[in-house]
Amino acid sequence: HGAGSQSSQLAHRFIETLVRTDDNADAALESARVVVRDLASQPLPHLTAERFAALVTAPEQRTADQARIASESDTLVAELAAADVIVIGLPMYNFGVPSTLKAYFDHVARAGVTFRYTASGPEGLLRGKRAFIVATRGGKHAGTPSDLQSAYVRQFLGFIGITDVEFIYVEGLALGEESRTAAIAEAGKRIEQLAA
Repeated sequence: HGAGSQSSQLAHRFIETLVRTDDNADAALESARVVVRDLASQPLPHLTAERFAALVTAPEQRTADQARIASESDTLVAELAAADVIVIGLPMYNFGVPSTLKAYFDHVARAGVTFRYTASGPEGLLRGKRAFIVATRGGKHAGTPSDLQSAYVRQFLGFIGITDVEFIYVEGLALGEESRTAAIAEAGKRIEQLAA
């Protein structure tokens, strides 16, 4: 919903609160580097055989087009690698994640770059980060079988090494104005608690 998106608005609110509640807020505001990747207004292409081939081809063997594709993925990975905190505004689309987020995940899941295979299974390489997921839903799904998002997002982030994950659920947004207002107010309290 562009600027009207509750997930985007609350994710931005969380970031502002996080910076503001730093022990030295003025210094934090000056030193904080916030990178915003808006997958709704600037969606990534879905992973195709051509794009996958570009990512797994050795850099010195890539064609010019493959190098361009790999460079796009490298930029996304570099943003994640540089981040201490990751905030995802996550609306629920038909019980799942938006396909744009899935495409983003597909572009950052890179063997030898964000995870590696070991004798005991895959190991995430982006460790030491915290992730906060602002999950907005029209109905109420948290803790029920219809919440297909939470386990998937937690699993994927853990796969690339991000295991410190907190969800901020904002539910019942389509169940009337009273439910919507209460959900947003409760999310505001949770944001303040987590940012502190």
